[in-house]
Amino acid sequence: MRTNLLKELPLLLLVAVPFAYLGAIWNDLPEQVPLHWNLQGEVDRWGSRDELWLIPVLTTLLIYVLFLVIPLIDPKKRLGEMGSKYGQLKFLMVASMSALAVVILHMARSGEKVSATPVLVVVGILVAVLGNYMKTVRPNYFIGIRTPWTLESPEVWNKTHQFSGKLWFLGGVVIVAAALLFEGALQFGLVLSIALAITLIPLIYSYMAYRRAS
Repeated sequence: MRTNLLKELPLLLLVAVPFAYLGAIWNDLPEQVPLHWNLQGEVDRWGSRDELWLIPVLTTLLIYVLFLVIPLIDPKKRLGEMGSKYGQLKFLMVASMSALAVVILHMARSGEKVSATPVLVVVGILVAVLGNYMKTVRPNYFIGIRTPWTLESPEVWNKTHQFSGKLWFLGGVVIVAAALLFEGALQFGLVLSIALAITLIPLIYSYMAYRRAS
């Protein structure tokens, strides 16, 4: 899977967005900024504003680099079989991480008391959209529900990803709803429960599908 520089330009612009935003607000930031908040939205860790540069690096830039490198080290070149779907997935992930980075930077700029709702809404939308892509992912060692049972059987892989795609889409919608309707510890508890469910249930399903196919 070769990298087309012209096609990469929109992605590079997305990578640059949170860096540009941080540069634009830099002079308005105090030397000490909030870096972490508790469940009540109150700051429980402060740090130097220089640390904020790690946010776009560890979100948008890191995801972009990973999606460039993964096809190069894919031993069976299965990701190349996804065709344009892989490019769409890469765009989705980079765009989501860019939006997430901007939201987090805006929270650091806004002051002491903030709401986690915008971050959780972005995460929920990402989870829901990823659910739609599950069925297009071919067996590989990097992306998807990778268990011993899905990697051993293409049939189990396909069944697991068809099921998991629907589950993730529903989970993403519920995360958005929970983020908008609730606050504080209840909001966090619901989102965490959903995250655990959409992580563990596909693992159990893949094992059951493998047992049925054996």
